[in-house]
Amino acid sequence: METVYLETTVVGTIASRDHPDPIMLARQLSTRLWWTDAPARFDLKISDLVIAECSAGDPTAASERLAVVDGIDVVTPREDAESLAEALMVGKAVPESEPRDAAHIALAAVHGLTYLVTWNFKHILNPHLQRRIGDICRESGFIPATICTPEQLLESYDDTQPN
Repeated sequence: METVYLETTVVGTIASRDHPDPIMLARQLSTRLWWTDAPARFDLKISDLVIAECSAGDPTAASERLAVVDGIDVVTPREDAESLAEALMVGKAVPESEPRDAAHIALAAVHGLTYLVTWNFKHILNPHLQRRIGDICRESGFIPATICTPEQLLESYDDTQPN
């Protein structure tokens, strides 16, 4: 079973109220659709950082976010993840002002997870930084997780079907 690191923006998208912007609402709906069978299709993982981020802010919203991640396996903090996160920032793959984003990427890589799902296009799923993120992970001895949106994981790849 493929492993998925569930980044905080995805949890927030599942738990949030319907957004008035049609693009944001479409992301919410596709994420919730993915979530209906994600626990059966993937080995889901979160980190202490995801729990901390989900716990922040409005207590009612925090409670709803924490309910989404309740029961999901938590990856262990590791020194090599801290070192990789630092390397990602020093190498300008993630801005130094965003250490939590670097930590999410690093935790997924050092734990050998298949995917990191996110809606963070600015610092995590930024096409201008993907090569740099991958290069730094590999230079540090880790295979980077494939960074994608939940929507991209909606369909399973089936090579028996025509394109």
